[in-house]
Amino acid sequence: MKETGLKNPNASLTELGISNVTAHWNLPPEVLVEETVKRGQGIITSSGAVCINTGEFTGRSPKDRFIVKDDITATSVDWGDINMPFDAGKFDGLYNKIIKYFDGKEVFVRDSYACADNNYRLNIRLVSEYPWSNQFANNMFLRPTKEEVLNFSPEWVILCAPGFMANASVDGTRQHNFAIINFTKKQIIIGGTGYTGEIKKGIFSVLNYVLPKNRDVLSMHCSANVGEDGDTAVFFGLSGTGKTTLSADPNRGLIGDDEHGWSDTGVFNFEGGCYAKTIDLTPEKEPEIYAAIKHGAILENIGFEEGTRTPDFSKSEITQNTRVSYPIYHIENALPVSKGGHPRNIFFLTCDAFGVLPPISKLTPGQAMYHFISGYTAKVAGTEEGVVEPQTTFSACFGAPFLPLHPTQYAEMLGKKMQAHNVNVWLVNTGWTGGAYGVGNRMSLKYTRAMITAALNGQLDNVEYIKHNVFGLMMPGSCPNVPDNVLSPKGTWADKAAYDAKAHSLAVAFNKNFEKYADKANDETLAAAPNLTSKV
Repeated sequence: MKETGLKNPNASLTELGISNVTAHWNLPPEVLVEETVKRGQGIITSSGAVCINTGEFTGRSPKDRFIVKDDITATSVDWGDINMPFDAGKFDGLYNKIIKYFDGKEVFVRDSYACADNNYRLNIRLVSEYPWSNQFANNMFLRPTKEEVLNFSPEWVILCAPGFMANASVDGTRQHNFAIINFTKKQIIIGGTGYTGEIKKGIFSVLNYVLPKNRDVLSMHCSANVGEDGDTAVFFGLSGTGKTTLSADPNRGLIGDDEHGWSDTGVFNFEGGCYAKTIDLTPEKEPEIYAAIKHGAILENIGFEEGTRTPDFSKSEITQNTRVSYPIYHIENALPVSKGGHPRNIFFLTCDAFGVLPPISKLTPGQAMYHFISGYTAKVAGTEEGVVEPQTTFSACFGAPFLPLHPTQYAEMLGKKMQAHNVNVWLVNTGWTGGAYGVGNRMSLKYTRAMITAALNGQLDNVEYIKHNVFGLMMPGSCPNVPDNVLSPKGTWADKAAYDAKAHSLAVAFNKNFEKYADKANDETLAAAPNLTSKV
């Protein structure tokens, strides 16, 4: 075995069964970029970022994500369409096939960790086929110091081989690509897909199992930031709802944009970077993210201005799910410690494709639990394979695809923490206004920012509120820097009868979805359901 780079002198890939390879350990981003370009796998853009194409898959493939079912997971994992079981013997067979696939090749090894709070630190070793997969891990996970690398010992191992194709009939997969988590062996294997999001979401799923189950820490699919007076705000939401955009506030310090834990001492980031959508990105709308796209960042599947290397973020020929990953320090106001205190405000972000929900509303404790368990939004085009336009969906806890445990376990933890720390909870619609998708328009980012700022500053504490007759949501009658007519969704529709019909149909969908949780919900939560007998 040939080896280059920086590593623990006692570390060896032979422990993983890997021997006949050239292993490049913990190469700096500059070298990984060079390797990517040298292999014809990427180009340098005008901003200095490297641009790559993830190939066949430009989004996650949820139907090809599995968890090994064994003595540890058999009774603790919430098995179903999201957490699909995989045979332990088949996992071992696939693992060994990847090892053989690596034989004679160059591989790139990255030592990193998750969880900015050292009390919960999870050491990770990635062995990847491609240099840009390795750079992605360096961007997205937390980066150990040189001294820590020299003494590094991994708890979890990821093997990432986009060029390896499974034989579904033999290997037990659905098709040639797969992402499989083994909690007993503390290993993740990824094959047949170059989409880098599978790497980060694999570890997120691990933390969503380990921290709530074993460490009494609530894991959250959210972004978080901190104001000048130390007030922490948390933003829940699925991809495309605005977590990254809305947390990148120049007036507040960024804790992180996607994955966090809430412990007895406060909120901490799981990651060391950001993975932002770039479709229609402009320096005017999202200056912090735009400025972060520089040397060290990785652009994925974007288009270019004709005959140049200047990104054209309006292009979606490859996918709507164009992305950029960058280390969190590319955001000027990112907090070096990536931690904050207990939140004062929590925002549930939803991309309402029906255009029914208010742009902002304040929730009672019962409503907070109801909407957290419901997790209503729309899947935004390109976020997953096969999604070409927004689709109404309910994703428990605003992160069901990554939750190995039953959703009520996360909801119960959130409820206790909200009550213990007297947190304000807001529902924010970043989706459509003035009509449903295809008729109305996407909510103005300028107005959404103004509403969130007003909530954070206490400017909505003493305004008059109006109750939505069907959903029971308390809508502010006024908000600084937002026209009053924007605050009432029905008022933005030209066809009021069409709004009434959409509101009724969405309420029916909410109630139907919640049926599967009703037997475990308390009376206060059940009372927060939409009222189908009320006129809109």
